[in-house]
Amino acid sequence: MFFKAVEENIELSNRDDGTEPLLPSMPTQRTFDYVLVANKVDDEQKSLRQDAFIEQLKKKNIAVTMISHHDKVFFGLRAPSDMFEDYQYLLKVSDSCNCCGDVNGAVPQTTRIRIVHFILHQTFINTGENLEELLKKDVFETMFCLHEKKEQEELRKKWARWTALFNRQPFDAIKSYFGEKVALYYLWLTWYTKLLVPAAILGVVVFLYGLAFFNTNPLINEVCHSNITMCPRCDKKCKAWQLSDSCTYAKVTHLFDNEGTVAFAMYMAIWATLFLELWKRHRANHVSQWKVYDWSEEEEELIVEIVNDPDCNPKQFRHSYLQSTLVLILLTLMLMLIIGLAHALVVFRVIAAPLMSESKWEFLSEHANLVAVMLGAVLHYVTIQIMTRVNRWVSLKLCEIEKLNSLAATERSFTVKMFTFQFFTLFSSLFYVAFFLGRINGHPGNYVRIAGVRLEECHPSGCMTDLFIQMAVIMLLKQTLNNIVEFTGPWLKRLVNKRSSKKLERKCGRCYRKSCRDEDGRFEPCDICKLRDWLRNYHLVKSDAFSLFNEFLEIVIQFSFTTIFVAAFPLAPLLALINNIFEIRLDAIKMVHLEQRLVPKKTNDIGVWTELLEIIGVLAVIANGLVIGVTSDFIPRLVYRYRYGPCAKGFTHTDCMEGYINDTLSTAFMDPSNSDIFIDPSERHSFNVTLCSYRDYRSVEDHSLTSQFWLVLAVRFAFVILFEHVLVLCKFIAAWFIPDNSTRVNNERLHDKLTRLKKELRDRKRSRSTDV
Repeated sequence: MFFKAVEENIELSNRDDGTEPLLPSMPTQRTFDYVLVANKVDDEQKSLRQDAFIEQLKKKNIAVTMISHHDKVFFGLRAPSDMFEDYQYLLKVSDSCNCCGDVNGAVPQTTRIRIVHFILHQTFINTGENLEELLKKDVFETMFCLHEKKEQEELRKKWARWTALFNRQPFDAIKSYFGEKVALYYLWLTWYTKLLVPAAILGVVVFLYGLAFFNTNPLINEVCHSNITMCPRCDKKCKAWQLSDSCTYAKVTHLFDNEGTVAFAMYMAIWATLFLELWKRHRANHVSQWKVYDWSEEEEELIVEIVNDPDCNPKQFRHSYLQSTLVLILLTLMLMLIIGLAHALVVFRVIAAPLMSESKWEFLSEHANLVAVMLGAVLHYVTIQIMTRVNRWVSLKLCEIEKLNSLAATERSFTVKMFTFQFFTLFSSLFYVAFFLGRINGHPGNYVRIAGVRLEECHPSGCMTDLFIQMAVIMLLKQTLNNIVEFTGPWLKRLVNKRSSKKLERKCGRCYRKSCRDEDGRFEPCDICKLRDWLRNYHLVKSDAFSLFNEFLEIVIQFSFTTIFVAAFPLAPLLALINNIFEIRLDAIKMVHLEQRLVPKKTNDIGVWTELLEIIGVLAVIANGLVIGVTSDFIPRLVYRYRYGPCAKGFTHTDCMEGYINDTLSTAFMDPSNSDIFIDPSERHSFNVTLCSYRDYRSVEDHSLTSQFWLVLAVRFAFVILFEHVLVLCKFIAAWFIPDNSTRVNNERLHDKLTRLKKELRDRKRSRSTDV
């Protein structure tokens, strides 16, 4: 309360209403641009390196304030004003950055932090080591930029609190404090969340449509009241079972595999395109207001390089076919490893199902396949968590091999590699379930086997439920557990470290009036106040370049789940919507309260993520077309209704789908004494056999594929081709119909350019008249 009162008094002292201020007028406190932290060391070599690095900073006219505290040494850094004047001048004469608002007036703290951050990493000591290498060798412990308490509190009130859950995002305030890159992340996430609302509503409608006919659907009734005996699901101790035992499974399948699913998948494919096109317009409106529409990150990097070292040499563009070949080979090997792990999950499911069918627990033995699917999904989630760390390390190493000439290019390359690895890690297993499960397992008497164990097969009700279970488990676990871990870790650390700063806060409160002024009475925090502020930031969770990248990656992966296999899980947009409403607030609270301040970055787009989202949109069309055409039973049901069903044969007194389940089953001949032995159809009369059914279109005589199989296959391919061509055409029309920029943005940019050119001409004429 004391500090709040003092801040209010300082504000009152600047009022021009004739009232007597409570405190003398004082200039605004100058904050430090960066803080370096080192451990007090007895090692002479480390101590010499610390001194050498600080000396190099001083040679660049960076003011260094050193304060010791217990076993730590803090170095507060302030860059000189002429450094930022040079930066502003170079912006003004640049090709792409001269329309920025930073060209004139006071340099904002975000720009100061960004420039000093770059200079720190481009400062080398006489051994050739830079700060990154010194941090790895424990010469310095860490580095961070400081939160500005007043602005931080304003963001907390407007944004970073749970009571503001449904409030409008203050994008301009976020941009002013965290930079354009963070602001664009929240702008994109908010836009994505808003557009999820109609998708989530329609997904729920599709789900309720399936629920409405839960008890009256003829296909469900046919399964639930069937007396058909099905062939064993696995070898050894698996026994023949009754189709009616899978009544619940058939009901769940119908919820996610009905006529509404097709329309919903088409809608989501077009939705992905509309989302991206409308986002481009939305982004253009804001970056135009922020004066960064034509901003070039690579050009600003050159400017800051010159500010750091006027005699610097340009980084040459390089290309090595040998390096590119090596990166391509390593990339391929990594993808093969990831796909190999997906195969390992398949083997796990294949082996786990028969083992659990032998269990003494009745529940496990009766639901062995279902439990194997769920365990496989959980194991897949664990694999994702482990491989995420491996993928990051490999991506960084591949970028080091490439040796790109700019930080922006390196970031783009890393993003593409990391996303590719993560995509294959998450979706390899799903692609197997969607397109290969039950299609390569053979038939009774000729099953395909891995290590002597036969492959699993689809349920008579279809493979959609297996795909739904995989997606539901991964989405729920990934989103829920990730959010819990992301928030509780920083929150607990802040709680533990809060007590250690109480003592310094009390000391700072006692010294504020006397010690926080210099000899001329100007406001300058004393060492205790500085240390209190530095420790408060030091104890927060460390943030780095990966902090924002991880948030982007998490949401883009979620976007992939929401669009690519949405035909199997119509509730995915609803889960994504609920998650994002809380995700926005969790991220805001983390960034403002629990994490060290992110280095503000100036940009005009979300970068290569836009191209990745467009690729996902194309994959969504292909995958959903294949899911509906190949995985679901939509096409077989359609063929049966109009070619083989009662209505096609002229029987109008019955339901058109009556007899469909029986039509999809073929018959095998099983040895009654050993369910693992199947009798060849041509020899069935010579043995005592038991009939059992399995899901396929095969003849009773020789297990050959029937004409119905080939008709269904032809219609499947025709549907996939038609579906994808129609949707791709719709995507192109939508992209053409919605321009990337609104007319307002184009007119504003034209006006700004015209105004700037007129000003330059007036200044030139004024300068010429002065010379005369």
